[in-house]
Amino acid sequence: MILEALTIGLVISACLAIFIDEAVYSIVALAGTFFLTSTLYAFNGAVFVAVFQFAIGVGTLAILFLSGEMLGGRVEKKPPRKNVLIVLLSGAVLSLPAVFLSIFGTTNSVPPIPFGETLWNLRAADVVLQGLVVFGVALGIGIVLYEKKRKGEL
Repeated sequence: MILEALTIGLVISACLAIFIDEAVYSIVALAGTFFLTSTLYAFNGAVFVAVFQFAIGVGTLAILFLSGEMLGGRVEKKPPRKNVLIVLLSGAVLSLPAVFLSIFGTTNSVPPIPFGETLWNLRAADVVLQGLVVFGVALGIGIVLYEKKRKGEL
């Protein structure tokens, strides 16, 4: 039951991170996504991956928070509550297949593979690409800040 709740929270916080217009609130939702992903890894026995995910999340959030405050303009209008409710409901609906598939799991004759082994053998490229994305975001923000400083806008 805990894993299903983590899955629902993960999908909802990811949807909120994408659709919220205010940078600070979007970064807080992204922080929830990183935290829930780390917790999900820890519950599945991949503690090293959970720590790695949490470390990447903290670095990413620091970069995004600082750049969002420096580069982002203020949104004067508040988003309608209807849009936030639509995002919450769509996130809950998107998480339903994962919840129901974990409750009504299929049986097969393939021997189980440990979670950690599966994670490192099948998702190693994903973890490396995630690090590259964070590096690309940091590099892009650095370039924007450098250009603004050079033009005297900061």
